[in-house]
Amino acid sequence: MVAQASNSGGKPNIIFIFSDDHAYQAIGAYGNKYAKTPNIDRLAKEGALFTNNLVTNSICGPSRATLLTGKYSHMNGYKRNDNTKFDTRQTLFPEVLRQSGYQTAWIGKMHLNSLPAGFDYWNILPGQGNYYNPDFISQPNDTTKYTGYVSDIITKFSTEWLDKRDHSKPFFLIVGHKATHREWLPDLQDLGAYDDIDFPLPATFYDDYNGREAAKQQDMTIDKTMRLKQDLKVFPDYEKDWTYNRFNPGQKKIFKAYYDKIAREPEEKKLTGKALIEWKYQRYLKDYLSTANSLDRNVGKLLDYLDKSGLAKNTVVIYASDQGFYMGEHGWFDKRFIYEESLKTPFVIRYPGVVKPGSKVDELVTNIDWAPTILNIAGAKIPADIQGKSFFPLLTKTPSAVVPWRKEAYYHYYEFPQPHHVHPHFGIRTERYKLAYFYDGLDSWELYDLEKDPTEIHNIYGDENAGKVKADLKQRLRQLMTAYKDTEALKILAQAKK
Repeated sequence: MVAQASNSGGKPNIIFIFSDDHAYQAIGAYGNKYAKTPNIDRLAKEGALFTNNLVTNSICGPSRATLLTGKYSHMNGYKRNDNTKFDTRQTLFPEVLRQSGYQTAWIGKMHLNSLPAGFDYWNILPGQGNYYNPDFISQPNDTTKYTGYVSDIITKFSTEWLDKRDHSKPFFLIVGHKATHREWLPDLQDLGAYDDIDFPLPATFYDDYNGREAAKQQDMTIDKTMRLKQDLKVFPDYEKDWTYNRFNPGQKKIFKAYYDKIAREPEEKKLTGKALIEWKYQRYLKDYLSTANSLDRNVGKLLDYLDKSGLAKNTVVIYASDQGFYMGEHGWFDKRFIYEESLKTPFVIRYPGVVKPGSKVDELVTNIDWAPTILNIAGAKIPADIQGKSFFPLLTKTPSAVVPWRKEAYYHYYEFPQPHHVHPHFGIRTERYKLAYFYDGLDSWELYDLEKDPTEIHNIYGDENAGKVKADLKQRLRQLMTAYKDTEALKILAQAKK
């Protein structure tokens, strides 16, 4: 069954496709020449692409909490990926949409240790979820195992809900994808999709982290942290490892046959030292991008559904990820740092008849702005406790003189020491500069001129000519902490070395 386009109020429908760990630099529309992302690229061509969409805390669960609340981690109570239960009693923007006449749903990955609130319907993965034959938790709290690949199942459930929804109401749907989260298990049809490509090493792949103490102390390198067995499928335990023990016999036969051949390469080629590190890098990118193939294909399935149902013309479609991700830059995978690759996340929006196709938004937008923008689009009142602001005027090109926009963005990361030993830090990002302070075992400032040093390898905090810039940025940083009520950070800042 295909849903028929109808809702009596005339308000736009809104779909928010939310992936996991999908790097902006792994998408064609953001300049990647190898990634096969035609459907995300299509959204960018038919809508607007954001070049400076920043997160406020580069880690999965906290980013989802920020999406739902429009507030910083210190305000919504979800700072780390741990056993914290997300407080659903606070203001959640999907509930505001419900009160404004919208029918709401969350399908797929949520990862907040709490069941959804503010949604008429939900069907979510427990925790991280599985790539193959995953469990889903549906209302009221029933867990069911389904056969198939997770991206396909999420799309199936999404279109089924669109078929069965109340067609007299506008709808808001979050489609939460598991891809491209570690350990990057591609769909069977995508195995080997990039095996004919030899990816160039990033310029900073062999970064020595000179002048950056926190970068020296991290534990997230492809060299030492990425595991051959669990991450790169070099003879994993298909019976005991929860990541790999979900296959049915037919799936396992195909998957294992492909990776067993790959797994023999390091020994057969007698790889050691840099040769082994670079082999790991190649395998990482091949697995990651192959996993993203199914993600993008399912974005396409949803867009096709909207076209066939007649819903496309009155449906806003957003594609975003919970944060950025390292694709070998600085020798890393994962996220967390305030550096560009994890600070920036992909964000594209298509709004037929409103957003000019092929447009770009270069202003500093953050993920606290997502909720108020969606409420703005829906014509709903934005609650006073939301800390972000609607960037809808940027989409409609309202003159900045009429609607001034922020000139700086604030960031605060907390999780330490596990799992990747990235020291807590806060900082400020402007159009040209970035200032960061690392604490909890460190007392370390970093300053970057992004115009001269876009790869952030030259910490100029100690330069004799940086005094004026430092003073200005510290003042603005303190102002942001005050404005966003980050009292913990203000206390730490007061004790930091100068």
